[in-house]
This record gives sequence, C-alpha cells and structure tokens, in this order.
Amino acid sequence: MKKSEESIPDRVKKGSAPILERLNALDKDQLHAVLATESDGQPYTSMIAYALTPDKKGIVFITPQKTRKYKNILKNNKVSLLIDTRSNTEKDYMSAESLTILGNAKPVRKGGKWSELAGVLILKHPNLNEIIHSPETKLIFVQISRCIHVTRFQTVSEWISR
Repeated sequence: MKKSEESIPDRVKKGSAPILERLNALDKDQLHAVLATESDGQPYTSMIAYALTPDKKGIVFITPQKTRKYKNILKNNKVSLLIDTRSNTEKDYMSAESLTILGNAKPVRKGGKWSELAGVLILKHPNLNEIIHSPETKLIFVQISRCIHVTRFQTVSEWISR
C-alpha cells in the first residue's frame, strides 16, 4: 500500500457531518435516489428522480399510480431513500458518501400544495414536466424524520427532525 492511501476502517466511527448542509449539497449534485418501500414484510427498491423542498423538511418525487412502489406506500407510508456519490471504483470506500433519509410518504392531492411541490420537482427536473401533469402520475411528499450520513466507509453522523 502506498503511504498516501488510507486503509479501510473496520469499525464504525461517530461522525460530525453537518447533515442538512450535506443533504442540500447532494440535492444539487444528484438527480436520483433509491426509494425503499415495504409490503407484507418484503422490502422493495426503486430508482426515483427527486427534489428536496426549500425548507429541507421533505423530499418530493413522482410515480405512476399503477406502480408497486405507489401501492406499497398506500399500505405502509414508512419509507427510506438513499442518495449517494459512488462512482463504482475502489476509491469509493474512502471518498464516497451516502445519505439515508427515513420518513413518511404520502400522495399529494391536486391543489395549492400540489402546485408548489410540483414546481420544486420541475425546477430540478424540467424534462419531467409533462409526466408530472399526467393524470396517471401521483406526486409523493416524504416528510423527513431522520437522516443518516456515512462517509469514509464507516464514519456515521445522524440528524433527527424535531
């Protein structure tokens, strides 16, 4: 091993990352997240295009009404999302970061709040404008309850909404 290379830690270390700042930075840099839902005790993951709300209290995304993830959310609104910076190289062990967001998801009905949240998503993903307005598409708001940030392989920081 070269002197400049760090060894991968074998223990979890408590971090002190500024979670909301990292959440905001990742929102600017990353277009997609992995959404985890659950049905009948079985986890299910999906790739989604997402946007962080300006107040940093929620995440918004869309899904067609007939998807498994939408049906799962209706059955159990507890979800998690993973946003990360991996590049799929060995450097990721020490340089990539991930943020797990835990929260409650709910469909947003058309109206003022829907228009506001749809606008947040369109601002980040203008190419989704047409599908956002499709009658088959549901807009989902995830109220963030907790964030877990991991970097340097096992340095973990946590933020809990109050």
